[in-house]
Amino acid sequence: MTEANLAHGGRTTLTVNRGRRFSWVWLGVAPFFLFAIAFLILPSAYLVVGSVQDADQNFTLQNFGDVFQPVIVNSYWLSIQISVVTAVAGGVLGFFLAYAAVLGGLPKFVRTGLMTFSGVASNFAGVPLAFAFIATLGRTGFVTALLRTLFGLEIYDAGFNLYSFLGLSLTYMYFQFPLMVLIIAPALDGLKRDWREASENLGATSWEYWRYIALPILLPSLLGTMILLFGNAFGAYATAFALTGGTFNLATILIGRQIRGEVLQNPGLGYAVALGMVIIMGLSIFVYSWLQRRTERWLR
Repeated sequence: MTEANLAHGGRTTLTVNRGRRFSWVWLGVAPFFLFAIAFLILPSAYLVVGSVQDADQNFTLQNFGDVFQPVIVNSYWLSIQISVVTAVAGGVLGFFLAYAAVLGGLPKFVRTGLMTFSGVASNFAGVPLAFAFIATLGRTGFVTALLRTLFGLEIYDAGFNLYSFLGLSLTYMYFQFPLMVLIIAPALDGLKRDWREASENLGATSWEYWRYIALPILLPSLLGTMILLFGNAFGAYATAFALTGGTFNLATILIGRQIRGEVLQNPGLGYAVALGMVIIMGLSIFVYSWLQRRTERWLR
């Protein structure tokens, strides 16, 4: 510890410089860092190392060349398709639901109920969700049997199939649109009433207000949230596997086949495919963060 006397306008001030001490505040965030290291950094490093090894754990780049096989490219393309469809459909439906609850003038209990449901449904996925849809819309499901008994309508004869692209997309929608509601509701709350009042005073209609003011402000948030929904569906595994029995050629299911070794075991190829998914997810998160920063400038 050192002391120095400094003269300022005839007054003497004692300045004490103390050495840096360890702050116990860091202990509060220690669990976060431990969790990130154990479940994010170490698995990612293991993924990178495994992707450049062959079956005998020798260094190779062949795994990355094998990623461009038609079956693997098709699995990526199918995963991207179902992610885009559910992201756009879930984003549009979620936006209108959030608009009705936040700005539509509905009773307060409607918004409370919608937010509560969205918080639960956005985390309801995997095997329980697949079983719920099979029990509801499967060939012997409750709704299927009800439609057959009451209306004589056999939805499977009409072309519907729960175990197809349409059925899997419908299942994903169960957790996609509630997530959209949770994320876009604060953005809708951030629209200042002054903006609408100023536009009305200038003679703008409701459509013109949304066309020239509200939507341009919300657009980065809307696009960013849809990108987040894309990543949410792109990385889903348990729901698709439990619903289709692993017969759907999604990238996540393909990774599981390669690592578990059902027919041809090639963990290195599975790690390489997973690394490709990580890159796509990383790009999605980057674009989402960039769009969110653009939105925050208006909604402060």
